[in-house]
Amino acid sequence: MRSTSNVLDIRVTKFARGRSINLALSYRGRQALKAVGLEDQVVAYGIPMRARMIHSLSGKKSAIPYGTKSQFSFFVSSAVEKYSNVKVHFGHKLVKCYPEKGVITVLGQDKVPKDVTCDLIVGCDGAFSTVRTHLMKKPRFDYSQQYIPHGYMELSIPPKNGDYAMEPNYLHIWPRDTFMMIALPNTNKSFTCTLFMPFEEFEKLLTSRDVLDFFQKYFPDSIPLIGKQALVQDFFLLPAQSMISVKCSSFHFKSHCLLMGDAAHAIVPFFGQGMNAVSSFSTVLGKISYLTWILGMCLPEFSRFRVPDDHAISDLSMYNYTEMRAHVNSRWFIFQKNIERLLHAIMPSTFIPLYTMVRSGFKTFPHFNLLFRKFLLFLQVINRGFFLFGTLIAVSGTYLLMRYKSPRPLDYLRRPSEWVTYFQNTGHVSL
Repeated sequence: MRSTSNVLDIRVTKFARGRSINLALSYRGRQALKAVGLEDQVVAYGIPMRARMIHSLSGKKSAIPYGTKSQFSFFVSSAVEKYSNVKVHFGHKLVKCYPEKGVITVLGQDKVPKDVTCDLIVGCDGAFSTVRTHLMKKPRFDYSQQYIPHGYMELSIPPKNGDYAMEPNYLHIWPRDTFMMIALPNTNKSFTCTLFMPFEEFEKLLTSRDVLDFFQKYFPDSIPLIGKQALVQDFFLLPAQSMISVKCSSFHFKSHCLLMGDAAHAIVPFFGQGMNAVSSFSTVLGKISYLTWILGMCLPEFSRFRVPDDHAISDLSMYNYTEMRAHVNSRWFIFQKNIERLLHAIMPSTFIPLYTMVRSGFKTFPHFNLLFRKFLLFLQVINRGFFLFGTLIAVSGTYLLMRYKSPRPLDYLRRPSEWVTYFQNTGHVSL
């Protein structure tokens, strides 16, 4: 006997306009879509990202190798509605949740509160989850949140002569140390630009002239792409939005309630893994429920499995937040990335760059917490290797310098009592 699933969506229609950040789909997410037969449809509306394209202050571009949200939502919603035992209720808002009773109170388009009894409440209601708020009142439920000091603002680069104004298969980044702008392509040949910047900097830009002067100073090559009038109009259309990172534990309450998505683990969008992480939720839950659909056993196992992983991807996203806006400006960082790729080419199963592990290493690293530990070990090996290599060069250079500067370069090492006389005679130092 099949049960009926009711999906409540606060949006009035399937397509809702508002704040957004482009979605990135990698191997982990594709596996979940493949399991429900949606991979091909969703991928058909995506654009493959080959590498990062770094835009310097001078306008020089350099590559570092490594569709739209409404279209994705449309496919998922349409696919769900094909199942006779699933009902999607648009225009319904969750106002109260009683997880111990399995009861929720919803507000429909008629604005009349209505109680609904459920066998299982699955809270996928975002970073400011109403379901999670009720779970926070329960004993032994851990919760933490962190706002990063940066806000974000969305801009747009229109098509040029009916085609993309920049190379489409790249994540375009304008790194400026304390802030940055990125651009991702859309299927309509436009780019969605997102400016990430401290709120104090946003607050300094009060007039059209302030905005144009700021972009002329820090993103001069973007002005002809966006257009002066469109830039000013988009900049003042909406205020800068905040970004929050949320961690909680556990993801379930007894056998009545489960948190998924941003309700369980809102992460900053700098690794492009938010959608892939929640897709992994579905995959893991499906595998566990295949073994047992006794909720009292299934949900605790799900939390045990997922909590460490989602805390790890949250930490990795915060790390990438710093890397994207600051590290990519460093020649040392680029040199290190080249060394990583060289080591990966020589020893592909031993040295795996972080980006490769996260994006496509699901079979080797199915758990983000294991991946995070592997990444820390990888960094340790790289840094120690650079230290030993640098020490070897310094020692070798010193030896060669002493060898060719003096006929007897090692005498001062053999007879410490004659160091002062040696240095005076050779003229290496003045005493």
